[in-house]
Amino acid sequence: MKKYSTLTLVVALAFCLSQSVQAQANKEAAKFAREGAEASKNQDWEKAIDLFRKATDRDRKFAPNLAVAYQQRGFAAANDQKFQDAIRDFGEAIKINSRDARIYEQRAAVEMKMNDSDKALADYSEAIKLSPDEVRYYLYRGYIYEIKGNVKNSMADTEKALKLDKHNAEALSRKERLQKVQSMNAPAAAPAASKSP
Repeated sequence: MKKYSTLTLVVALAFCLSQSVQAQANKEAAKFAREGAEASKNQDWEKAIDLFRKATDRDRKFAPNLAVAYQQRGFAAANDQKFQDAIRDFGEAIKINSRDARIYEQRAAVEMKMNDSDKALADYSEAIKLSPDEVRYYLYRGYIYEIKGNVKNSMADTEKALKLDKHNAEALSRKERLQKVQSMNAPAAAPAASKSP
């Protein structure tokens, strides 16, 4: 009985100690997260990312904040024409939060500015998987297909956009353009064979 009581006491003390350590880590994480939020508010992205990383190391619940900080820094880098930095930051944000279609959209926009339409197509395709009801993703991907000369896929995305928003002016205009291209590229009808008398 005495061994059982001692074992129970040791287990209880270990549990209390782990709870105390966890509470301390949560306080530190919350402190870093608050400071990170303040740094983000001041657009001090380096500091914000560092602080959110520290918060996330102590408590994973702060990981979405770190993803947002990377996303914001990426957006700022893109606005400063630092496209490689932006791509890198959006990639880090995706590693943390791969379920946010907006990050893929933002990275694809930068990839388009860098004339990397294949990567942009892949990112818009991922955004569509995550948010299949978002018209603009079909419009952007359809645009890329159009500029690449892929009329068939551009038309397919345009049709999907119109299913979601039948009055979308951009989709209606693109459909009209694509139909003209299709009619110009359609093989001419073979003349009817004339009968000999």
